[in-house]
Amino acid sequence: MIMDEGIVSFLKKNKNLTFATSVDDKPYCAHCFYAFDKERKLLVFMSDKETNHIKEAKKNKYVAGTVAPDKLVVAKIQGIQFRGNFIQPGSENIEHFKKTYYTKYPFARAMPGDFWGVELTFIKMTDNTLGFGKKIEWKK
Repeated sequence: MIMDEGIVSFLKKNKNLTFATSVDDKPYCAHCFYAFDKERKLLVFMSDKETNHIKEAKKNKYVAGTVAPDKLVVAKIQGIQFRGNFIQPGSENIEHFKKTYYTKYPFARAMPGDFWGVELTFIKMTDNTLGFGKKIEWKK
């Protein structure tokens, strides 16, 4: 299914995701800066491999999260809820992950961290700019 351009535009212009994991029925969340790869329907982010959310995602690849803008105006609320599969880039695609992330955040080259991704499988976007409570869904 083709991803709605409103969803694509929203994911491209925002920068912070909430990343949710669950292991042994215990949920956990973390915030990360991300870059969106439209072609692969992928959220790329950096995080240390020793963080709780990365350790948990390695145990259970099924993750969820949200993306919301920094400022909220009720009449113009936009936000995304997503589900996807956590992925660890292999040697064949690590350079693509780096290029995607560093294009959006060139300053991050000076920061330590490992690259990870969420291969999106479902998105529900709320977009009040199209009418109060308007929802747009996308499924892989």
